[in-house]
Amino acid sequence: MWREPKYYRDGNKLLRHGFVLMVHLKIHSTHFLSEHMLDFSLTLETDNILLRPLIADDYPFFEKLAQDKSLWLYFTVDLSVKHELYDWLDSAVNDIKNQTRLAFTIIDKVSDKPIGSTSFGNISPRDKRIEIGWTWIARDYHGRGINSQVKYLMLKYVFEVMNYERVEIKTDVLNIPARKALLRIGAREEGILRSHTLMTHDRRRDTIYYSILKSEWDEIKELNKWDK
Repeated sequence: MWREPKYYRDGNKLLRHGFVLMVHLKIHSTHFLSEHMLDFSLTLETDNILLRPLIADDYPFFEKLAQDKSLWLYFTVDLSVKHELYDWLDSAVNDIKNQTRLAFTIIDKVSDKPIGSTSFGNISPRDKRIEIGWTWIARDYHGRGINSQVKYLMLKYVFEVMNYERVEIKTDVLNIPARKALLRIGAREEGILRSHTLMTHDRRRDTIYYSILKSEWDEIKELNKWDK
């Protein structure tokens, strides 16, 4: 069951009563971050999972998780290949440093170990628009509702803390499970960009875009029984 978090200020932190979402906002100078700026030290959590910025100490855990080649059928790179994985992880860490993409490590709170990754990227404060993507979860954690919890935390932060108007999500047109999952949570299918992205084995994918708007957020929460 989901419960609505209640927020309160404590020094330089935005805290909450309840268990769904915890957001830490660091002070820059003597002011809080603008509501439209993404905090690159952000952590989010439910009872079961924690999202925190990806760090170099996560690399050995990801190397073990990434060995399942079937995970990368619809991914842009084959992370079961060690040098591809480490290049991908280095890029994620650099993007955090440069504040162009916030790559999270998804932590299973029972084992306290990484089980996957997801990101905020393509951030446009002027347009109040952001992308959720770069998401993968270890095979052993499929079918446990992890992805739904991840999407809930990220969408809630975007719409209720950052006050953004639009979230974009894109995937491979051939990735039917991902497309069904996005429709199931209430994302709207928008269109297909042909021959859009180079994939593994030199395949060029047609990319299909989905979106969720702030005006749809209450309906999305009700549909998914989030905050209940």
